[in-house]
Amino acid sequence: MEENVWAWVLQVLGRLHPLVVHFPIGLLVVALFLEVLTVKGKRSGLREGINWMIYIGTFFAVLATILGWLLRTFDDYSGELVQLHQNLGILTAVLSVITAFLLRQTVSGKLKNYLAYRSVLIVSVISLSITGHLGASLTHGEDFLSSALPGNRDSYDDSKAEALLAQLHQLDSLSETDLDDLNLEVRAIFAHNCYQCHSENKQKGELVLENKRGVFKGGESGAVIVAGKPKESEIYRRITLPPNADGVMPKKGKVLKDNEIALIRLWIEKGAHWSDRALKVFPEAPLALTKPDLPKSTGEEHPIDKLVTAYFEKNAVDWPQVVDDKTFIRRSYLDIVGLLPQPGSIDRFVTNLDPNKRSRLIDSLLNDTHNYTQHWLSFWNDLLRNDYSGTGFITGGRKQITDWLYKSLLENKPYDTMVKELVDPTPESEGFIKGIKWRGVVNASQRTEMQAAQNIGQSLMGVNVKCASCHNSFVSNLTLDQAYGFASIFADSVLELNRCDKPIGKMAKVNFLYPELGSVEADSLGERLSKLSELIVKPENGRLYRTITNRIWERLMGRGIIEPVDEMDNTPWDGALLDWLAADFIDSGHNLKQLIKTIMTSKTYQLPAVSYKKLEQIKSAQYVFNGPVIRRMSAEQFADAVSQIIAPAYYAAAYDPSGMDSSPNRIWHREIKSDRDVLPDPGKRYFRHTFSLARKEVVKADALISVDHSYAFYLNGQKVSMGTDWKKVDKLDVTNFLNPGKNTIAIEGTNEGNIANPAGILFRMKIHQEDNLETIVESGNGQDWKSTDVPPDKDWRDTAFDDGHWKAVRNYGSKHWDRLLDFKFGDSIPSFARASLVRQHPFMKALGRPSRENVATSRDDQATLLQALELTNGAYFNKVLEEGASSWLAEHDTNTENMVTSLYLKSLGRKPTKEEKGIMVATLGNSPDKEAVQDLFWATLLLPEFQFIY
Repeated sequence: MEENVWAWVLQVLGRLHPLVVHFPIGLLVVALFLEVLTVKGKRSGLREGINWMIYIGTFFAVLATILGWLLRTFDDYSGELVQLHQNLGILTAVLSVITAFLLRQTVSGKLKNYLAYRSVLIVSVISLSITGHLGASLTHGEDFLSSALPGNRDSYDDSKAEALLAQLHQLDSLSETDLDDLNLEVRAIFAHNCYQCHSENKQKGELVLENKRGVFKGGESGAVIVAGKPKESEIYRRITLPPNADGVMPKKGKVLKDNEIALIRLWIEKGAHWSDRALKVFPEAPLALTKPDLPKSTGEEHPIDKLVTAYFEKNAVDWPQVVDDKTFIRRSYLDIVGLLPQPGSIDRFVTNLDPNKRSRLIDSLLNDTHNYTQHWLSFWNDLLRNDYSGTGFITGGRKQITDWLYKSLLENKPYDTMVKELVDPTPESEGFIKGIKWRGVVNASQRTEMQAAQNIGQSLMGVNVKCASCHNSFVSNLTLDQAYGFASIFADSVLELNRCDKPIGKMAKVNFLYPELGSVEADSLGERLSKLSELIVKPENGRLYRTITNRIWERLMGRGIIEPVDEMDNTPWDGALLDWLAADFIDSGHNLKQLIKTIMTSKTYQLPAVSYKKLEQIKSAQYVFNGPVIRRMSAEQFADAVSQIIAPAYYAAAYDPSGMDSSPNRIWHREIKSDRDVLPDPGKRYFRHTFSLARKEVVKADALISVDHSYAFYLNGQKVSMGTDWKKVDKLDVTNFLNPGKNTIAIEGTNEGNIANPAGILFRMKIHQEDNLETIVESGNGQDWKSTDVPPDKDWRDTAFDDGHWKAVRNYGSKHWDRLLDFKFGDSIPSFARASLVRQHPFMKALGRPSRENVATSRDDQATLLQALELTNGAYFNKVLEEGASSWLAEHDTNTENMVTSLYLKSLGRKPTKEEKGIMVATLGNSPDKEAVQDLFWATLLLPEFQFIY
């Protein structure tokens, strides 16, 4: 009797946990907020209140942990999620105690400042937040937060249950198929109403309803299903209790609908048959692809327009007028090559009377292969997680595929071939499926094999494998078994399944997500990849081709036919249009340029852009297409436009598509500390290189030089040039400085800064002598170049100087510097580096370019505070505008009217109105300075007319 008394007392105490747990949440979080207000000695009057909050919050954190342990021990909670919540709760309590202890030590003067206490307080609140989230997952389901997000709404339609019930009641007996349908619908009801409490992760009452074993095993009180006898089945009794009764299922205040209860009753009455067919809780798009017939008698010639006409008629939308020529040429240039059209090109296009001029313009832009490639490279880099620097590259745990990707786009490689080379890769394309090999211990879902499955699933197939790589997916029908089966294709050994990063003792079986396309089983990794590469590009795999078609449509139109573009099981706003485009894409030989042309030559693409007040209107399932969505320029488009109009935003690129005819490596004085090579210290260094020429007349000699940070260049004792910007290549005619025989290059280089930082010389000289004799002198790997950090004698620049005591330079490589596209002899060199070729940069990041540590299939079009600050007050952007102001002043001098007109024509494709010109000219004044011209640039570049694609 006494034992029973203690049991219920402890059980009651345990059930106080949800009440008590909110005290530390409120007290510690508010204490952290107030603590921030006291930083640097401010608001000292808050100190006593903060101290009491910490002490009381710590007490309740410990108490809540004890009561939580009682709740789990004496109530019916079990499962991995419960264990994780409990462990983090204990950790939070321990951290809170440490926080209170450090606070006490600080207040008593034993610690000098509040740094240690504040640091642990921050960690405590972070741990508290995670613990609280897990607690919410226990009470409301693991998808409690994610299910509220757009695209993750519960898509279960109870009308299916009602229709199935009506259908089955009309039958005298149920066939095997009928019983399967009945069971699958009952399991769908369980999935949408019961899994949050009765799954493998949370086994309340030791009952699991997400698999056959758990359903028929029952819970701690015994079996919940008695086949053929619903009234004797505990689960039926629970779901038929009044809404506020104790023990009602799913829970108080939330009960099943009458037709759902009737369906479960019928299922039990008919023997509780369990189907071997997979449960499809969420809708799935059909895998097969059939090209739909085009509507007849629509009055339109273009296939897309025929389909859209039928769509418009169905949705009572009238055809708008297409955009004018100026809008069309600007939109086409930005969409195909990512650049603004020149004023002359706009004039010629507008005055051209050819009725097919729009189609011809699209053809000419698509044939501008390098500009097309350099623009679309950003789209593919985002999609394929490819970048030039960042996480994984320093340690060799990541490999870029830039050269393969650039050449594939340049030659317009068929998409199916690209996919095959990504899935069964060559050394040039293997970086995609190899992913990032993280250092140290990583979560099981971040193994490189699982990354390959996740990336292929998301990028190529439009399916979310990430969720299913940790547990059965909450947003699709994918299971943990399927995710590991897919990942096993890329593994060289058998994978053990991990649920929420814990091994479950089950080994994965190799399988593709869509086994109906064929088997990928083989003895070796190479054979599996080869099979997968053939299987995934089959025409029967309509998902592959719908996904890329939808992505291209979204890129050109601002909104996909299916949204989000990574959730291809969602309902399209026009399925016939998507299927026709995908099937036509296959018929074209998987021609990406042809797909772009098909979309852009339609009247649908040429409709006026539509503005929406809220993003939710675009992403809504009730979206009705009225025309392209107004789009903001991408980070790369904006940077390139600035380079075209004002001054180069970038001079150097991480990838040079034309290739360098010399080594990109830079040399500098060798710096050694503690027997190790280190980065150069600030200060001056002196360099010499002596070489010999044939005893023939020097006909022509040119030199290229770039020094980080600044330099003075001498040749045979004579000063040739000086420079202070390594990004700008100095091109020098040195013919008159050279002599037949012995010559000496001397460079005084300066590394600026306050601490050690990269410095380097990049030098090349081409010398032509009589009889077509050519000699190349370059810094290369530093061979025969010498340096010193000791200021030498005045004659150190002369050939006769003895540099025998100088040291050999060090080759510092090229990793600290992008490649200067201008570091070439000749004139056919781009005036600026396209932003798509530049490694991640703070300016680009502020404008929305992703880090690409993960697949990035869409970018946020909404302006951010960071973007506004960068464009109005950013140092880097200001420097570009300052450089541009100098060049514009040199070109236009005081002719402010020409300056304003030229700026409008280059940036907006039109002349300024009389009012606009008057305001701008008056602002510049009669003798504009650089600051005034910069203000003119700012005012123009921040206009919506410039930043948006209409």
